[in-house]
Amino acid sequence: MSGSRGRKAAILLALALAATAAGWWFDLPGRVGWRESRGEVLTLYGNVDIRQARLGFRVSGRIAEALVDEGDRVEAGQPLARLDAGPAADAVRAAEAQVASLEAVLDKLMAGPRRAEIEQARAAYLERQADFENAQLAYERQNQLRPSGAASQANLDQATAARDMARARVESARAALRLLEDGTRPEDIAAARANLDAARASLAAARTALADTELHAPSAGVILSRVEEPGAIVASGDVVYVLSLEAPVFVRAYVGEPDLGRIRPGLPVEVTNDTEPGRAHRGTVGFVSPVAEFTPKSVETPALRTDLVYRLRIVVDAPDGSLRQGMPVTVRVPRPAAEAGGG
Repeated sequence: MSGSRGRKAAILLALALAATAAGWWFDLPGRVGWRESRGEVLTLYGNVDIRQARLGFRVSGRIAEALVDEGDRVEAGQPLARLDAGPAADAVRAAEAQVASLEAVLDKLMAGPRRAEIEQARAAYLERQADFENAQLAYERQNQLRPSGAASQANLDQATAARDMARARVESARAALRLLEDGTRPEDIAAARANLDAARASLAAARTALADTELHAPSAGVILSRVEEPGAIVASGDVVYVLSLEAPVFVRAYVGEPDLGRIRPGLPVEVTNDTEPGRAHRGTVGFVSPVAEFTPKSVETPALRTDLVYRLRIVVDAPDGSLRQGMPVTVRVPRPAAEAGGG
């Protein structure tokens, strides 16, 4: 009987050891970070993205006003600083005068010659015609008197030259009258219009430069630093303010390859932080990287560091300032609806 009880005890001990070993084996993935997440809430780890804008003027100049300071909250479009606008305003006035001058030139060409100018040219032509007729008569008289010796060769030559010059003046007056009657050439109008377009473009650039003497906030946020002070001379692109952007709030998280099938753009998730672990922020997966990478050291996760992961960008809905940039967060992806209903 004692032998039978010994054999039963040995069998029970063996079964217990086998059950323990089986439990240890099947629990191995969970204890080394390879948790199978199907049918469960998937937990990911990441950080709130640091989103800053380094703000400066597009034009150079002297800072006249710095309107906000470090720690100030600003709204989108709010003025932050102004340059001395005097030189830019002078450039605008000069460009406006140039446009006005070229507009007058184009209007003049489009209108063509005035009627009085045409009449004046016709009168000049008739005058030159009369001069030519008189010169022609004088030449004929000298030419008739030359054979009898009553007129010298010099007088004949002088009359011939006067006649030829009068004829040339007639042709010149006729050509001038024809030009006025034909009006302005299309090529001259096109050239004047092109010059006016160039002047208007210069005016637009001058007005843009004048507008750029005022620096505006591109979006709502908090001023992290004020780099320059009033009176400083800054070049185009020099940093004047550093702005921390408030919205949208992006969370950078990572998912392992075994769980990648559960993640897709547009998937709703919950985001919590260590300060208020019981308060969940609604978010949406906005981007899933197509390239695998090794888990970054900044991600505090129990998964093995050598596991390949895929980077996610999660857009947090209606942020209220409780998720600060750089803060570590936990992202929970609910179980698929089909499995949730089946479970």
